[in-house]
Amino acid sequence: MSQKVTVFGLHAVRAILKKHPDRLVELYVSKERQDDSVREIVNQCHSVGIRPQWVPKQALEKRAEGGNHQGVVATVHSPPTLTEHDLPELLEESQQAGLFLVLDGVTDPHNLGACLRTADAAGVTGFIVPKDKSAQITPTVRKVASGAAENVPLIVVTNLARALRDLQELGVWVYGTAGEATHSVFDVDFTGAVALVMGAEGKGMRRLTRETCDDLVSIPLSGSVSSLNVSVASGVCLFEVVRQRNGS
Repeated sequence: MSQKVTVFGLHAVRAILKKHPDRLVELYVSKERQDDSVREIVNQCHSVGIRPQWVPKQALEKRAEGGNHQGVVATVHSPPTLTEHDLPELLEESQQAGLFLVLDGVTDPHNLGACLRTADAAGVTGFIVPKDKSAQITPTVRKVASGAAENVPLIVVTNLARALRDLQELGVWVYGTAGEATHSVFDVDFTGAVALVMGAEGKGMRRLTRETCDDLVSIPLSGSVSSLNVSVASGVCLFEVVRQRNGS
């Protein structure tokens, strides 16, 4: 049986109704908010057979645990969380060469949510995070991800280095991102099955993760900053893969 989770915010709830209306269990709407954005969501909710519950703003704040709910909070059935054992099936079902985004030690939920949103936009095969020393999927992450948390296959692994080796055995080339790498991300052939590993801001990838990668790549920077936010760096790398695969 799937777990019930809380999703809040206009974009996140709208994405559930658009892509996975069957997962919606309940919708709570602020009595104090009656604008067009909320009415649109309420109408969509009625169309899938769910009657919204109008509640005081304070009740929504409690359900959203203080997050910026924007007047709507939903209870939904979450998609199943996958493990490293599901990697072969994910690759087999992929419509094109596999593309995985791997986060190593990213603990900020806003960064995790932003990376999920970017991964969804790039059409990744799977999004991999370690079980420990990493942010996990929370209501805040779901809001920042704007529906991507319900759409992107999430793989939570107990041993990240071992999971990367599993990918390698499946024919996936694993690239780690590091500022000191001599290979530019724009000079590497990403047309085959690829996993991109992003490390935590400041610390980068852990030693064992770095040693497991097939190669290291960097994003050339021209300004005064020494590194990019992990979600921005993920977007640069993922869409370079997309660009190459689209033949542009």
